[in-house]
Amino acid sequence: MAMFVHEHLMQAVYFAPRGKKRLLFLGTNISQRYLSPEDKLIGFVGDAGAGKSLLIRGMFPGLELTNDDDGINIRPLPLMDDADRGHFRSHTYHLDVRFESAFTQPWKIAEAIQKAISKGRRVVVEHFDLVYPQLKMNAEVMIGVGEEVIVTRPTVFGPEPQSIADIVFDSIKYRRMAHSAEDITSMILEEMGLPKPEVHSDIKHGFVLELPEKPDIDLDLVEQRVWDLIKADLPICFANDDHIRVGEMLYPCTGPRIHIRRSSEIKGFNLLKEFRFDPIAQLYTIAGIVGEEVTPARSLDLSSVARQSLR
Repeated sequence: MAMFVHEHLMQAVYFAPRGKKRLLFLGTNISQRYLSPEDKLIGFVGDAGAGKSLLIRGMFPGLELTNDDDGINIRPLPLMDDADRGHFRSHTYHLDVRFESAFTQPWKIAEAIQKAISKGRRVVVEHFDLVYPQLKMNAEVMIGVGEEVIVTRPTVFGPEPQSIADIVFDSIKYRRMAHSAEDITSMILEEMGLPKPEVHSDIKHGFVLELPEKPDIDLDLVEQRVWDLIKADLPICFANDDHIRVGEMLYPCTGPRIHIRRSSEIKGFNLLKEFRFDPIAQLYTIAGIVGEEVTPARSLDLSSVARQSLR
């Protein structure tokens, strides 16, 4: 029997990007690295608005989602309809268990998934942790989306969906805080005469803005002005697919759904008080950190390095 690299996977962890294009690109990479054509049950775990749907679009181009953040796409649910007919017309089905549970009993959802798999079909399940107790089988590939994207290929010994859910539901708050702090910082930089940063990257519990030239600004002043907006307790909300609204201000954003509700929810914000230069990319970086709690390390914790530099 042929063995593939992904069959040896224990766990892969990625920073969960906050922009639409970066999430789609990560989804494409995950499918190429860890997905087998023979995988029939793909489970996603994570809070609403974490970016699961975008990852799915990147992993399965052309798959029509039955519902997403933009609304209901298909009704009745093709998986349930085909299971009732006993004839599965598609190769791959999508299902959001949290949404579908409003219309269908969990045991019936689990039964439809089992029928589809027995007929050689693939089922992509969002909120897999909610149907797992009735399904009584684990996903062949399970992906948790929080501050990080965790990719696993479970065995009969685990990991269980709830163990992934415990991690991602707890960590998503840091991703939302970091994203809101990132956009507020960008707003302040633009007010101070800098162009909007076009390049973004990630660190644990934080963000990195990258600029082609070293800015002539006082980072202590930038941090203070960000704190002024944090303390102002401004509402932060989705405006459209390309913008958020911070208070009364409309601001461009590539991930408008991945934010906290109010600026005062940003905790422990700090800016690294130096411009780090990347000699390969030829860019100057501005790094920000959020969060006050100490969490278990699940990947290389670069934020600890940044926090040491803040002192």
